[in-house]
Amino acid sequence: MANPPSSFRPSRRRKKPTKLVRVPAWVNSSAFRAGLVWAVLMTGTGLLGINLFYVQIVKGPALRAVAQDNQVAVLRPFVPRRDIVDRSGNVLALDRPVYTLYAHPKLFKQEKDAIAAKLAPILNRPASELVQKFNEGESGIRVEYSVVEDTQARISELGIDGLELVQGQQRLYPYKEVAADIVGYVNADHEGQAGLELSQQNVLQRTTEPVRLRRMGDGSVMPDKIPSGFLNLDDLQLRLTIDTRLQRTIQPFLKKQVAAVGAKRGAVIVMDAHTGELLSLVSEPSYDPNEYFKANPERFKTWAITDLYEPGSTFKPINVAIALEAKVATPDTVVDNSSQITVDGWPIQGGMGGSSTVTEVLVNSSNPGMVHIVDLLKPDAYYQWLRRLGLGGTTGVDLPSEMPGQFRSRKTFLETRIERAVMAFGQGFSLTPIQLVQLHAAIANGGKLVTPHVVQGLYTSKGQLYWKPNLRPTRQVFSPTTTKALISMMEGAVEEGTGKAARLPGYRVAGKTGTSQKANGTGGYSESAYVTSFVSLFPGDKPQFVILTVIDEPAGGGYGGTVAAPVSKEVMRAIANLKSIAPSSPVEKVEPEEGNGE
Repeated sequence: MANPPSSFRPSRRRKKPTKLVRVPAWVNSSAFRAGLVWAVLMTGTGLLGINLFYVQIVKGPALRAVAQDNQVAVLRPFVPRRDIVDRSGNVLALDRPVYTLYAHPKLFKQEKDAIAAKLAPILNRPASELVQKFNEGESGIRVEYSVVEDTQARISELGIDGLELVQGQQRLYPYKEVAADIVGYVNADHEGQAGLELSQQNVLQRTTEPVRLRRMGDGSVMPDKIPSGFLNLDDLQLRLTIDTRLQRTIQPFLKKQVAAVGAKRGAVIVMDAHTGELLSLVSEPSYDPNEYFKANPERFKTWAITDLYEPGSTFKPINVAIALEAKVATPDTVVDNSSQITVDGWPIQGGMGGSSTVTEVLVNSSNPGMVHIVDLLKPDAYYQWLRRLGLGGTTGVDLPSEMPGQFRSRKTFLETRIERAVMAFGQGFSLTPIQLVQLHAAIANGGKLVTPHVVQGLYTSKGQLYWKPNLRPTRQVFSPTTTKALISMMEGAVEEGTGKAARLPGYRVAGKTGTSQKANGTGGYSESAYVTSFVSLFPGDKPQFVILTVIDEPAGGGYGGTVAAPVSKEVMRAIANLKSIAPSSPVEKVEPEEGNGE
């Protein structure tokens, strides 16, 4: 083979000699190497410090919480609420242990039918229903709520694998609907939702310090520190002013009358006029707090505390008391009492015709005469008196959600005569039934405005007082001379006037009827919806109790003297029997007469 042309021959170049780089002597020095190592270590230390700052400072709280969850358990044992008892020690509310029954079918060692057959008579449920429950899953099936201790013991005696009883607590109300308005109820979390269970939540709920349990390496737990008194529970009870015997006696009277007149609802309040203690507060319809979930939520409120209404003629004694106290009138002062008058273009009817004394106006519940009595007062003085008595405010009762009354502004009241005129016979403003009771108590007790209340305080099981609530201070608003005159007039209203249906043989009764139209929501009054009421001071010769009966919207119409007064009569009879009140005079047979309109 021929040799390739010389132009294609690889050239033979001579390699250049490699140059040796001289490293400075200081690089190979021990000082440099030590410095380099120091820099690396410091850089690493800096990075480690940054990471420690991030872990300990930035992420510290979150990591600490995770560690505590894994290492420490906090035990807060269930502590029963305090009992609620009436003035005689009868238990109205208490906690009891109950159990929830769970089934875990995967652990059953017997047939489901056989287990259901054994449980059915104990739980009072069909066996087929229990089998159906067992078929809902393999574990954690809730079979029964609120299993009581006796039933729990019978289930445990069966020794059936796969059945689990988890203990809890349940609030029990032995008197059911009798005291529901007052006591209220608690929800599934044992928190008060109505009545005293709500307003006295902090008093009824016992508190204990939680126990911290530290989890050891082998998984066992040891108490970190047991608080002193951890297992000590006080024996305090919340004692009320309520008389359950009276409460139970009143309820059927009220229920029967509400049904008889086809009313929307009714209420009766009995209060000690001198102390403000509420002996009874009954509403109809009521509910069973043991099964509150079955009731209409509208029934949970104590409407005698929360709902406003126009009191009508039951407010007339208050207006007369103001006139007497202001010394613009006496019981014998004569005023015009025409059968009809016109104020600012509005007709006001119901007078006797001609002239009447102040006493006659109140006894016969005459509206025109009351307007003329109020006209004797200077408008500003009248307004100041009403404010002094608390209109537009609250009584301070210890039940929850008390509603303040509604009252005209000073400017409107002073400039508009019709506002003062309708106020004379209890319309054009509103208050709660409990506030009307408070005002009439001032007439019964010699002129003092006391605070209605149902809580006496916390007492030990031996009857020793531990805590007593602070009430609003008593205020003197009327003189004893004024109230004595009013009581005499109100006795006349029962004996000779519109309240004859409340006469109780052998006893003196002071009272006043009331019938008021309900507002229709459009600025006027309904032609068919009324509130009938009767307030009485009993016994009339030395009043101790104020009784108010309110019947809301009786379907068949009627007046306070025909609808509400008969209930008050039965209440006074019950009080006389339970409190052993001696008759005021020898008992004579009295035939009640139909009360006329107010």
